[in-house]
Amino acid sequence: MAPIVHGLEAEYDPQMDFIYLNIDDPGTEPFKKELGFRYQPHFFLLDKNGNIIKQWLGPVEISEFREAFDGLLKGQ
Repeated sequence: MAPIVHGLEAEYDPQMDFIYLNIDDPGTEPFKKELGFRYQPHFFLLDKNGNIIKQWLGPVEISEFREAFDGLLKGQ
């Protein structure tokens, strides 16, 4: 998933920020609990206030990400 996500990051920069949480870093535990992180990979799309708009568990097709990102950027 990393190549897909990094490619999307380059494509949507600077319209969106991509934040990565290291699953093995105990410092990320509060964020994982707040988001309801279950297992890797687990992706979250958040609005500018930090509210979860959409989330994906497991591998995701790039088209699913693009559809959600474009919808958010267009205000849908």
